[in-house]
Amino acid sequence: MSSQLILEVIGLSKSFGGVKAVDGVSFKVRKGEVFGIIGPNGSGKTTLINTITGFVKPDKGKVIFKGVDITGKPPHEIAGMGIARTFQTARPFLRLPAYKNPVVPLYSSRARKMFLGRYGDRDHVALDLLEEVGFERDSLTPYKPAGTLPHGYLKRLELARCLALKPEVIITDEVFSGLSAAEVASIMPLLEKLNMSGITLIMIEHRLRELFRLAERVMVLEYGVKIAEGTPSEVVGNERVKEAYMGTEVM
Repeated sequence: MSSQLILEVIGLSKSFGGVKAVDGVSFKVRKGEVFGIIGPNGSGKTTLINTITGFVKPDKGKVIFKGVDITGKPPHEIAGMGIARTFQTARPFLRLPAYKNPVVPLYSSRARKMFLGRYGDRDHVALDLLEEVGFERDSLTPYKPAGTLPHGYLKRLELARCLALKPEVIITDEVFSGLSAAEVASIMPLLEKLNMSGITLIMIEHRLRELFRLAERVMVLEYGVKIAEGTPSEVVGNERVKEAYMGTEVM
């Protein structure tokens, strides 16, 4: 992990109908870091990520990526700058074969630039990406319609579509959600490998035991407000965090 900042969020706020979903949240992420964002349901985690990635415009605050103010830019521009994301509910092109899903972002200007035009066949590149995230290349799975894939494969497909953009940052929204213990165990090494390759990971997660194995630092939200930030051990020992999670399995 570098000491160089790659993302800085300053006083970000967003309200919906008078309800403050995100309330003055600030944090910094260093290049090559795994940074976790946790909090009870309704704490504003997904809204925060939506404002960072351009799907929702913040009411106040700034998002700085590599020294550039990207606040309020549309999602395709932010993705083109190097921030990719997954969604809590996978959003594949359901009728397309699985391998065709990563082909779509390969036509983006960022992918063309990052691959320097040396694609060869885009279908082969897409199959390589699927293999990288755990699809069996010689099986029929990559050729099945994405809408027919099991949940675990859809999570991997989301990551493959991110990788097609050659991102510097990947933001995952509950990548472990709905997965069995065996599926989680198989995705953990993949995330570690992505991070070791130089990709900065920002992870929203409810599966805290797994997240704490990956993340160097964690931020905790409650009702849209940051209530703690630090190493996993520091966060677990925070009394306000314990109170926020009282009665849940994770603490």
